[in-house]
Amino acid sequence: MNLEAFVLGSGGMMPLPGRHLTSVLLRREGDLFLFDCGEGTQVSLRRLNLRWKKINAIFISHTHADHVTGLPGMLMLSSQVDRCEPMYIIGPPKTRSYVESSRSVLDMYINYEIIVRETTEPGVVFEGEGFRVRAFPLRHTKPCFGYVFEEEPRAGLFHPERARRLGVPEGPLWSVLQSGGAVRAPGGAEVRSEQVLGPPRRGRRFSYVTDASYTDDIARHVGGSDLLICEGMFTKELESSAREKKHLTAEQAARIARSAGRVERLGLIHYSPRYTERELRTLLSEAREVFPNAFLTRDRQVIPIPFVD
Repeated sequence: MNLEAFVLGSGGMMPLPGRHLTSVLLRREGDLFLFDCGEGTQVSLRRLNLRWKKINAIFISHTHADHVTGLPGMLMLSSQVDRCEPMYIIGPPKTRSYVESSRSVLDMYINYEIIVRETTEPGVVFEGEGFRVRAFPLRHTKPCFGYVFEEEPRAGLFHPERARRLGVPEGPLWSVLQSGGAVRAPGGAEVRSEQVLGPPRRGRRFSYVTDASYTDDIARHVGGSDLLICEGMFTKELESSAREKKHLTAEQAARIARSAGRVERLGLIHYSPRYTERELRTLLSEAREVFPNAFLTRDRQVIPIPFVD
């Protein structure tokens, strides 16, 4: 089952040519999950030829304009196709009032159900077959949450030699054992899946953090991420400004990845508009000094998230 992240926008505060406002789409087979919806999100969706009508849920970190200004257009766009499934929108307080006021003022035509869930406490905010999404609080100038998308553990590797040794011949019975069931061998003995499978294997994990002051507990929530997309808005020479505005530097994002434990890759996002493409290399350099497996996200970048084993 494929899992991919699509960077729809990598900028913060204001859109620039070639750098839309922050938004990341996660695709797991036919399911799509959108994290924030900044200005320009629809443009990137179209250029990537993504099936936006399949978006299951939108997760809003906070209601500052550069993270939600693309949402009204997205909701109206989804009414241009036949949509039977509801659209879930999860976010902090004021998410519902933003959605409802936008629908009212813009007199939106909406032909599907919109379900808004406001989050005030950390915990699971959305679940589906084989996965769940957790929210955790971030310290910003208004209520803000980070999100972790995590798959359930997978069955362990199947060992054919164990099955043969227990008298189970190759064929349909192996499929039953691989799926966690029990079978009866031709000799009459019962064979359980745990007798022929290795230990459970971890599912994949994607974490999304943006607009936050540096705190030690962020690392605790994003540990084990195969991909951590994290704000790296400023260089370290502007750390005092970042602290005042409650944002992260690229170096601080790298410190989070390093101390979190088993973060495979760190993608920086939400760059200050003060930085040109050339100056972004400084952000990357400062991050890699702390966490070598860091990279700059770019608009319309596609990032596969494979199984580790």
